[in-house]
Amino acid sequence: MPRGPRLDAPGVLHHVMARGIMRQPIFRTDADRDDFVQRLARLAEAQSVSVYAWALLPNHFHVLLRTGQQPLARSMRSLLTGYAGAFNRRHHRSGHLFQNRYKSIVCEEEVYLLELVRYLHLNPLRAGIVSDLEGLACYAYSGHGALVGTYRYAWQDTAAVLGQFGTTRGRARREYLRFVEAGMNQGQRVELQGGGLLRSAGGWEAVQELRRGREQYAGDERVLGSSAFVERLRQDLSASAVPEGRARRRSFSEEGLIKHVCQAVGVAVGALQGGSRRAAVSRARAGIAYLWVEWLGHSGVTIARAMGMHPVTIYEAARRGRHEAAYWEHVGTTLKP
Repeated sequence: MPRGPRLDAPGVLHHVMARGIMRQPIFRTDADRDDFVQRLARLAEAQSVSVYAWALLPNHFHVLLRTGQQPLARSMRSLLTGYAGAFNRRHHRSGHLFQNRYKSIVCEEEVYLLELVRYLHLNPLRAGIVSDLEGLACYAYSGHGALVGTYRYAWQDTAAVLGQFGTTRGRARREYLRFVEAGMNQGQRVELQGGGLLRSAGGWEAVQELRRGREQYAGDERVLGSSAFVERLRQDLSASAVPEGRARRRSFSEEGLIKHVCQAVGVAVGALQGGSRRAAVSRARAGIAYLWVEWLGHSGVTIARAMGMHPVTIYEAARRGRHEAAYWEHVGTTLKP
């Protein structure tokens, strides 16, 4: 069955998870785990996401987050592509690190927020990484320690979670711990890993395809929520048309984008493939890569081929282009399909 398009919009609650290719470890050392946490922290500090719960396991991770104004796909591309490249360099390996694309599930907050916080934070205990709640509180690679006060992760939104349990921090932590303890014997809960009536994976316009009657999306794995929640998603979609600019951007070609950016910067298209390190040429490469990969959401492989570059360097250039994101997006809006 083909992958469904992702569902996303500002302020949406997502349960995000990704696994190592062929279930191989994605975290071998504490240096790996620290690197991943620092990258997640930068996204939260930039207000791209709000993080409520997270847990790192040897061959996969879970994060419960709310999207900001930046699309989830852009945030996850930054997190996973950057981490995978650094992991490969540290361990002298090459090739894919993650199995397929990450999975994201849009969650009905009123029903599932606290259930997911508990479920995600109990993962290290279920996996045998720690043996009891005391060990879980001391496990540095989970958001549980921040909620109980063992660790301080300023980027993790502990207030939003603890505020559900009490008006004072001490009482909230005690009630949270009781809540977690009550869930210790629940075991694997398949429905929280991608189920309910509807489940999710990111772009509101994509849900338009689900508008065939409730019976048609009862088994969809992209939303975790009640039928009323599903209905609200449908209504939100009906009320908001796909922005015209987004539809126009889909028709841009690699060659058209390259020519347009080179004209904006004042460099010849041929200079991109000549190995030149001139500042203007480097800037043009960064702008093209940023617009193609992050603004338009395309794979870096095709644009790399068109520019005579390696795909890895395209993603590095896209990160450089992020520093002038507002300028490049203005350039992009002036490009005719």
